[in-house]
Amino acid sequence: MLKLPPLAAIRAFEAAARHGSFTAAAAELGMTQAAVSYQIKQLEDRVGQPLFLRGKRKVTLSEAGQRLAPAVSEAFQRLSLAFGALRESQDGVLSVTVVNTFGTNWLVPRLGTFQMAHPDIAVRLDTSARIVDFAHEDVDVGIRAGKGPWPGLKMHWLMPVEFAVFASPDLMAGRSSVIDAADLLSWPLLDWTDDAWRHWFTSVGIQDPQHIPIRNIQVQTQQLLGSAALAGQGVALLTPAFFRSEIASGRLIQVHPHVARHEIDYWLVYPQERQNTRKIRAFRDWLLAEVEKVCGVSV
Repeated sequence: MLKLPPLAAIRAFEAAARHGSFTAAAAELGMTQAAVSYQIKQLEDRVGQPLFLRGKRKVTLSEAGQRLAPAVSEAFQRLSLAFGALRESQDGVLSVTVVNTFGTNWLVPRLGTFQMAHPDIAVRLDTSARIVDFAHEDVDVGIRAGKGPWPGLKMHWLMPVEFAVFASPDLMAGRSSVIDAADLLSWPLLDWTDDAWRHWFTSVGIQDPQHIPIRNIQVQTQQLLGSAALAGQGVALLTPAFFRSEIASGRLIQVHPHVARHEIDYWLVYPQERQNTRKIRAFRDWLLAEVEKVCGVSV
């Protein structure tokens, strides 16, 4: 194992050699002049010879100090470059974990504006319902659906989890554009979660429906559920914010005006100790502004 002198002593020597002054070195390092002098004396004791010639108003490098200074200065420059490159590498890629349909239908179509504002930050997306462990996984920020709080994480509310009933124009052909909630019980209802339809029917005033005729199509994400509804395979409960273009173009029709709010919300989360990281700050500020602009909600 290498037996180097204390790093504090080496830093004091490098700064004093570069400035030609213990006082200037102390100002740079946030130390007192006496502390710098002490550290250098400790280093001289380790090497067994003086590194500076001390005059009344200035210090100059001794012969030994002149031999040592270039190597020490180069070593610190290499360390500075190495840590700088590491910071640039870390700041250059933002890893985001996001629940599926929020990522595919809401976030991805808008990411271009973030990339234009921050061309030096590449975004790596992982769309999954899995809750990552920030302490053990290489992830910077997450967008989660849940209640919180999550210990150790900074949280920003984004939007509520809401559901409304949608169908394709083909499925609605020959039917009224607005369907009574009770009549929906005779329609082919596409499944998404175990209790989503029961929650919607209950919230609209139909208590404990005895039979909910779920169509035998079960999917894991709203994106797939929306695709099935677009194809005319049944009626789906969807979050309107995720299907704005399909609704605006008439490819999806809201067949009942009621919008049910789930007990959970969407949140932006990231480790509290990293909240001042440049790339996280940039993404946070952009996302919250985008949510306010698109959804009309101040967050």
